[in-house]
Amino acid sequence: MTSFKRVGVVGAGQMGRGITEACARAGLQVTLCDVSEDRARAGLAGVADSLLHAEKRGTLTPEERAHALAGISATADLSQLAEADVVVEAATENEQAKTALFRQLDKVVTDPAAVLASNTSSIPIARLAAATGRPQAVVGLHFFNPVPVMPLVEIIPSLHTSKDTELRVRAFAGEVLGKRTIVAQDRAGFVVNSLLIPYLLAAVRMVSSGTATADDIDTGMTAGCAHPMGPLRLADLIGLDTVAAIGEALYEEYREPLYAPPPLLRRMVESGLLGRKSGEGFFSYRAA
Repeated sequence: MTSFKRVGVVGAGQMGRGITEACARAGLQVTLCDVSEDRARAGLAGVADSLLHAEKRGTLTPEERAHALAGISATADLSQLAEADVVVEAATENEQAKTALFRQLDKVVTDPAAVLASNTSSIPIARLAAATGRPQAVVGLHFFNPVPVMPLVEIIPSLHTSKDTELRVRAFAGEVLGKRTIVAQDRAGFVVNSLLIPYLLAAVRMVSSGTATADDIDTGMTAGCAHPMGPLRLADLIGLDTVAAIGEALYEEYREPLYAPPPLLRRMVESGLLGRKSGEGFFSYRAA
């Protein structure tokens, strides 16, 4: 069903690194691309670190780790993705930036049968596809963090995505990467974030209103509802800037107040309190 052997990943942040690792562990050749050589190399170093941890945990043999790492290259040159069979965009959750990137990828990737996929959490795929001359080959491929561990991938075809493209990416995610897949309509938030983001934003509003402390809210959901992680630690893990961006996209689509990022979340993002990635969010992650 799929002949994907060469994978391009654009964006060497947390999600891009995870997608790169998952593909490399499946034996694929992966080119990780970012806007600068330093960021691309830092992304590759992060993947190498994660693979080493997997070996120490006993989930990878030394030979498997070495083979996966040997299959990855890092670059700041988008033209290095020219021969990719599939490119997964994992850039910042910003519609203008993603649209510009898809416009570039359409020119760079030479094979007209190659798939251009987005890991967007919330942006409608049709808008990204419209920036290309191959909308039938553009699809949403939404992974979850941490990618090597989380089993789910959402497949989001737009109204223009061909059935062949949808089937190929389902086979890629399911048979090659070993993920469980679900198909969602091309609406902001898809399935998971349409349910998850209002929950996270409700927890932020509870903190803001003084209903309870962040710690007590999270304890309530882990000890009272058997959630593996409370909503505020989960928001910190996702990144508060990403949570706010998804909320904005959902609110723009539906105009429902429950999707609007609360003022407290906006102020935290503006202040650089982004969660785990900045060391401080609703909880502190700085070394004592």
